[in-house]
Amino acid sequence: MSTSLAYFEQGGADLVPTKYAVSSWAPDMLSGPVVCGVLARAIENAYGAHDFQPSRLTVDMFRPARTKRFDVATTLVRDGNRIRVADAEIVQDGEPVARASVVFLRRSSPPPGEFWSRAERPQVPPASLTDPTDRPHHAVWGSDAGGWTRHRGDHQGVSRKRIWLRQLDLVAGETPSPFITAVTVGELTSMVNNWGSEGVGYINADLTVALTRLPVGREIGVEADNHLATDGISVGTSTLFDTDGAFGTGVVTALSNAKRMVDYSGTRPRQFE
Repeated sequence: MSTSLAYFEQGGADLVPTKYAVSSWAPDMLSGPVVCGVLARAIENAYGAHDFQPSRLTVDMFRPARTKRFDVATTLVRDGNRIRVADAEIVQDGEPVARASVVFLRRSSPPPGEFWSRAERPQVPPASLTDPTDRPHHAVWGSDAGGWTRHRGDHQGVSRKRIWLRQLDLVAGETPSPFITAVTVGELTSMVNNWGSEGVGYINADLTVALTRLPVGREIGVEADNHLATDGISVGTSTLFDTDGAFGTGVVTALSNAKRMVDYSGTRPRQFE
């Protein structure tokens, strides 16, 4: 497997995964962020337009996506004056493994009036922890109990979690769009919500990212908002934010994966050391 500092290389018409695309759950499985990124990229490349905002993406990950050849097919569902809807599907060995739907909304002037919004806003980590910003990958981890640090293992516990992250490029030699950046980082809604005192014990089956605007810059934060769980099924929500403030919401549903717990206590991000 290639060692390019990106999640995929372009191999003809195919996207070839590098070692950085591998999931923590299994050595032959693609990670959730890159699956979501591939689907977002395919839909945006096919149907994106300057005056339309990609406002909601939902990805269903109903089979493990493996680190082998796959195809991506896109479909335009609706192309209206104000609303455009498009779908995409990843297929491996003739079977669909993940699908996505994106709703594009035409930008316009807001209605009059004042509206409620939560008063507590996520805060970016101090600059002393985020430098140097020219690294291809950069992560700062945070929690209510531990503040912001560069060590993921500092935050394994029961307090609220957050991450400030610059992802690798999705495809080598290709600068990811703000939409792809928002989706690949936003998938970490699952991690900040489903990481408890013993590690990550839930694996998400989906992701929804709802965006009021596109992010500014390559570094994005994800802060847990709420985690609910009953009978091995969890629901987690998050706020996505950048240096200008909050710009979106993440939602995931997840299944208990207790036999394959991912324990981050005392560790650092494994791929990028």
